[in-house]
Amino acid sequence: MTDARIIGLCGTNGAGKDTVGALLAERHNYLFVSVTELLRKEARRRNLPVERQYLRQISAEWRREQGLSVLVNQAMQEFNEVADQYDGVVMSSLRNPAEADRIHELGGTMLWIDADPKIRYERIRGVDRGRSGEDDKTFEQFLAEEKAEMYKPADGDDTSLNMAVVKERCDLTIFNDSSDLDKLDQILKDALRIA
Repeated sequence: MTDARIIGLCGTNGAGKDTVGALLAERHNYLFVSVTELLRKEARRRNLPVERQYLRQISAEWRREQGLSVLVNQAMQEFNEVADQYDGVVMSSLRNPAEADRIHELGGTMLWIDADPKIRYERIRGVDRGRSGEDDKTFEQFLAEEKAEMYKPADGDDTSLNMAVVKERCDLTIFNDSSDLDKLDQILKDALRIA
């Protein structure tokens, strides 16, 4: 039996993982930790462009040095410092199978978020998320980047991204094709059995 106090979010690019995290934070008193933002901060610290290829490299490096579930462990460390102030923690965007396994070891729930590719592409192009370098792509580039993260490369190891396996390990799937936040919130409440 999984627990909705610890939620790991994963899914396709532009599906609304950060939106789900923000909804759980704003409406249900969860601490929202973007593990992708942890990687972005590290890229900036290293004076690297904040682009997906560099974020993948940093995440693989951290997994080699600190263990495969390093990003979940960092998010849990943040949560544990303030756990008495929140009803739970939600973290996104988990892209390595060991991260899904760690969420389950902690008794948590893995949630896959998806939407139609055209809708997802329009979302990343239509909203200024402060990620112009990351989001300034053609539709073909968008799909190619997603494919690079979906499957472990032939020359990859266990530190590589492999979202297809993460998807297989998810407990729940939500399709987020709408822009109606109240509808999305109700879907989340029903799926996660939260008030």
